[in-house]
Amino acid sequence: MLYSPLEQFEIVPIFSFMLGSKFAFTNSSLFLFLTIFIIACFFHMTTFESTLAPNRWQTLSEMIYEFVQGMLHEALGDKGSRFFPFIFTTFVFIFFANILGMIPYTFTVTSHLVFTFGLGMTTFVGLNIIGLKRHGLHFFSLFLPPGAPLALAPLLVPIELISYVFRVVALAVRLFANMMAGHTLLKILATFAWKMIAAGGIFYIIQLFPMIVIIAITGLELAIAFLQAYVWTTLTCLYLSDAINLH
Repeated sequence: MLYSPLEQFEIVPIFSFMLGSKFAFTNSSLFLFLTIFIIACFFHMTTFESTLAPNRWQTLSEMIYEFVQGMLHEALGDKGSRFFPFIFTTFVFIFFANILGMIPYTFTVTSHLVFTFGLGMTTFVGLNIIGLKRHGLHFFSLFLPPGAPLALAPLLVPIELISYVFRVVALAVRLFANMMAGHTLLKILATFAWKMIAAGGIFYIIQLFPMIVIIAITGLELAIAFLQAYVWTTLTCLYLSDAINLH
């Protein structure tokens, strides 16, 4: 029987809420809730008995806090403090979801475009609401670069509008593509190495090469898991800066 490396991304229903219902609790839903549960447990255990002189685990949680705070302050300065809970939650959730997906026999929720697009669209709509609430109709001046002559407005406004809307695509596709491509490559190399081991003979020695490559790519995937959370959060901070400061 041949197995596709894309089978790991298949969404499988675990149970339905009603017999014959199209609404089902899937493996994606399970690992989504599991990610939230792990995050809650992690920060509860690391900060439950926090002290002035932190231990190693408390130091780790404080480093995450300070890291996100530094990103937000760099993009918005003191104006960004009120948005810290949202930015912090976004970074931590994406990072932990990516890391959880690296464990064998788990499911990576961020490897599906429908999820990343939904998360990106929610963020995009929220940023627009913030911009409209803060600036009113003046928010639409974002689509006309400062100093540009009004005669070029019919050309520049559609270009800027398309570029602005495609921010959702930039967020969603980047995260989805990186996680899916990396996991697929690992699956292909792991299958290749396993078949070489099963073949026996000289393949015991030859399979060391793909095994070394697998270890290297696994380390790279761990770095990408962090990098994608960082890129998503950084772009969100920049888009939030545009919504608040306009040009």
